[in-house]
Amino acid sequence: MNKQLKSGLLVVIFSISMMIVLISSLIFRMEMVVSQEKRLGTLEISESRGVWLTNIDSDVLFARERLKKSLKTLGKLNFNTVYPTVWNWGYTLYPSQIARGVIGQSLDPTPGLKNRDILKEITTQGHKQGLTVIPWFEFGFMAPADSLLAQGRPEWITTRRDGTKIVKEGIHDRVWLNPFHPEVQRFIENLIVEIVRNYDIDGIQFDDHFGLPAELGYDSYTVGLYKQEHQGKPPSENFQDPEWVKWRADKITDFMKRVFFAIKANKKNCLVSVAPNPQRFSYEYYLADWQKWERMGLIEELVLQVYRDDLKVFISELEYPEVKAAQKHIPVSIGILTGLKNRSVPMEQIATQVEKTRDRNFAGVAFFFYETLWNMSQETVAKRQASFQKLFPRTVQRNTRLGGRVS
Repeated sequence: MNKQLKSGLLVVIFSISMMIVLISSLIFRMEMVVSQEKRLGTLEISESRGVWLTNIDSDVLFARERLKKSLKTLGKLNFNTVYPTVWNWGYTLYPSQIARGVIGQSLDPTPGLKNRDILKEITTQGHKQGLTVIPWFEFGFMAPADSLLAQGRPEWITTRRDGTKIVKEGIHDRVWLNPFHPEVQRFIENLIVEIVRNYDIDGIQFDDHFGLPAELGYDSYTVGLYKQEHQGKPPSENFQDPEWVKWRADKITDFMKRVFFAIKANKKNCLVSVAPNPQRFSYEYYLADWQKWERMGLIEELVLQVYRDDLKVFISELEYPEVKAAQKHIPVSIGILTGLKNRSVPMEQIATQVEKTRDRNFAGVAFFFYETLWNMSQETVAKRQASFQKLFPRTVQRNTRLGGRVS
């Protein structure tokens, strides 16, 4: 009897062991299939697939029919999001009464842009193609040094400690509006509210230009404000002094909070998107403390710019603690460089970076910028478009999971 019992138990144990092995094998195979489908973009999940549209080194916005055709191509290739610039070169790219009152021009007068409402064109045609439209406030507090805005409002321009104002961006001379000046804040907020109130947009996006280069902030207004809050003590002569950096960054955070609530007061469902560099660079060089903004609930979509050729560096920046923390409560996408005017990025590199992003369960990707997707490349248009079709073989919805911690 004991022998029969032991024999029976052995059979049962063996059967259970085989079932466990079989189930484990099936789970492993399913995970492998899911992982493969995620890499190929064929899994039925939500994924943000965006691209920035700009009027710098790019022709996409300069003709109505070209813009319409480009949006149609993006829809056909299963993109689902566009981030079109609406504030650039010291002008709006839509008819703005706010800009007219301050600058004297309601619209960018450049041939191809003047006498058009590009934002209305993009919202109308983009939505027809199933694209989410999130206007990009590209220049933020930055303006060309020779712009009507800079020339007409010199008291709005901030400076270095030695009084100089010009900040080089490539070959271009830029100046920066003082983000601490109440008139500047009112102007920028009014532009943003004007867009949110008057257009059928799905969100609005800011980046590091919603901060300030760290060497600036020594204008008389800002120094006076600092002294007022520090018993007459002037700010540090070292622009990288931690306390001086934090004071300015906190002021910008206060303004970001004000803008967030102004947006929500006019359109509750308008997504607030931010597309910064990695936190350390944003904070130390542009006083943009997006990690704090995210913790405060002021960001509803983060699109992190990770423009790196070195794959190890690219991956390391995806795994920063503040990035992983943000992933827990808001959609976090990764901005991938597809090329620049004089620099082609091979499709193989782009595809690999998309794969590494998917492997880490990010909400999606966004490409900088439209012209370099396929028009400005050493590879043929046909080859590039076929490669993007392979990355995005079918239509999917954007990842729209929101946070909700505003304090």
